[in-house]
Amino acid sequence: MTRDQVLFSYVLRAGDNALVLGQRLAEVVTRAPELEEELANANFALDYIGQARLFYSYAGELEGEGRSEDDFAFLRDGHEFQNLLLLEQPNGHFGDIVVRQFLFESFYVLQLEALARCNETRVAEIAARAVKEIRYHLRHVSQWLVRLGDGTDESHERVQQSLEDLWRFTGEMFAGDEVDDAFQRDFNGPALRDIERTWNESVGAMLADATLERPDQRWMDGGGRKGRHSEHLGYLIAEMQFLQRAYPGARW
Repeated sequence: MTRDQVLFSYVLRAGDNALVLGQRLAEVVTRAPELEEELANANFALDYIGQARLFYSYAGELEGEGRSEDDFAFLRDGHEFQNLLLLEQPNGHFGDIVVRQFLFESFYVLQLEALARCNETRVAEIAARAVKEIRYHLRHVSQWLVRLGDGTDESHERVQQSLEDLWRFTGEMFAGDEVDDAFQRDFNGPALRDIERTWNESVGAMLADATLERPDQRWMDGGGRKGRHSEHLGYLIAEMQFLQRAYPGARW
C-alpha cells in the first residue's frame, strides 16, 4: 500500500467506528433508566456522529473521487465497513450498553491520545478534539460500571454476564494489520501493543473497583477491519440507510 492509501484506510476505519457506535447509541434514545442518563446518552451519540463526519470528510478529500461524508455513511454495503465487531453488537439491556462503552472507550481514549501526537496534522487535530469528549464519556460510563457491579445482587450478576458476553470482541482492538503497522511507521501512529498493556492495567483496576471478575477467555473474535461482520451490522445499516436508499439523493 502507498502512504496515501494507508492514511485513507486508517481515517475511514476511524469514521466507521464512530458512526456505528453513534448509531447504536441513537437507537436507545428514550430508553435510558433515568432522565439524566437519557440526556447524556443522546449527547454521546451526537459526539460520535460528529467525529464520524470529521473523519469521513477528510477521507473524501484524501480519496479525491468526490465522495462526501454522506456517501461513506449511506451508500456503502456492509462488507465495505471496517468497524470493530464490538461496536455493532446489539444494545441488549442497560448493562450491555455500559460494558460495551467501557471496554471500547478505555481503548479509544488511549488511541486518540496517541493520534493527537502523530505527525499527520489533520488526524492529530481531529483526535485532539475528540479525546476531550471521550474522556468524559469514559468517566461517566466507569461510574455506571461500579454502580452496577457493586450494586445489588441482580445488577452485579447481569453486568458480569455482559462482560462475559462481550469480552471476546476486545482482542480485535489490538490485533492490528498492515494498515495499523504502516500508519505507526509512517505517521508516528499508535503502538497497539503499548496501548494494550495500558488498557489491561486500567480495565483491570476498574473491574476490581466494580467487584467484577475479568473473563478468562482466550479465543477472540475478529474480522471487522477486513469487512467480515456479524449479522447485526446488516440490520443496523439497513435502518440507518433507509431514507437514502428509498429516496436517492435526498438532502435535509
